[in-house]
Amino acid sequence: MNFCTSFKKTTAAILSTILFSFIFAFVAPTAAYESFSSGSSISKCQTTCHQAENLSKAHLEKEKKSQCRDCHVGKEPAGAKSPFQPLDQFQRTYAVKGSNFPVFISRSSVQMADASKKESNKKSSAKKTTSPTSPPPPGMVYIPAGEFIMGSNERWDDESPEYIASTDAFYIDLYEVTNARYKIFVDATKREAPYHWPEGNIPKGKEKHPFVYVSWFDAKAYCEWDGGKRLPNEQEWEKASRGENGLIYPWGNEWTLDKSNNPYKHSTGTEPVGSYPNGRSPYGLYDMSGNVWEWVDSYYLPHPGNTVPRAEYGRDKRILKGGSWFDCLSYGCGLSAPTFNRSFFTPEVRNNSFGFRCAKTP
Repeated sequence: MNFCTSFKKTTAAILSTILFSFIFAFVAPTAAYESFSSGSSISKCQTTCHQAENLSKAHLEKEKKSQCRDCHVGKEPAGAKSPFQPLDQFQRTYAVKGSNFPVFISRSSVQMADASKKESNKKSSAKKTTSPTSPPPPGMVYIPAGEFIMGSNERWDDESPEYIASTDAFYIDLYEVTNARYKIFVDATKREAPYHWPEGNIPKGKEKHPFVYVSWFDAKAYCEWDGGKRLPNEQEWEKASRGENGLIYPWGNEWTLDKSNNPYKHSTGTEPVGSYPNGRSPYGLYDMSGNVWEWVDSYYLPHPGNTVPRAEYGRDKRILKGGSWFDCLSYGCGLSAPTFNRSFFTPEVRNNSFGFRCAKTP
């Protein structure tokens, strides 16, 4: 039986989905939304616009129709920033002494003297971090240090706020770890073969498919065995998936069915890694959307500055990113294909839509 990210939704969200389904059955409105208040005013969309066939239309209408603006953009003051503006026009976070969270300050409000003072250091630092000091390990790609847009103001409260994050330089696998690679690990370490492999052997024809039914602990152990690698953290994974400028999907900002192994084209399971070259991320990574959810080395905690409480937050759960061949759209959880989507489970959970890839510190 498949687990799904419907666990992300609170009981209130589930009930609201049922309520709206009831309403649609009788009045079929063109757009609907509901405002939820939990510490602050949060608008959540519960409409048909998140169904795959309506995404293009919704993308065009979300800033034109008042009801769509309230849902997708929020009731922001005049001149508010678009959630997908270029990096240099977006919000930046700064730590404040005595506070557990950074505060959000628009770039334009930063003193020019301070910006000017740091510019030369920034340029010299960029020269040092835009290329690796040595060739990437086989099958990996280099991601330079620096800032990028993370999160989203468009959808679920645990994905917000959208903000400027940063990472150190790192390497990350181009592909999800395959059955063939995991078999080498099992044989080398004398580990018990995965229970879903018949007689301890990879299912016929699945050698190049991503390894599934993997717990967070198993994924961590594999990465450490494979040349001292590790699981990427959530920031690293999201940067590698969307680039610096906050792409909604690895390939761009427009949804399409043919650039990933996703459930909206009636997928029935995993496909060989690298099957969708046109769906690569800005850094060239394959399958960062769809195929399998990927474990990362981060706890399920709110983004910096997020004050909306969630009972699910805690250090007993780990995050998965990327969506998979199986989705929970029918459960009202929304399209899981975007780069900023977050799922979470306790680390011992195994599932046929869970996989992983590794990262490495230079």
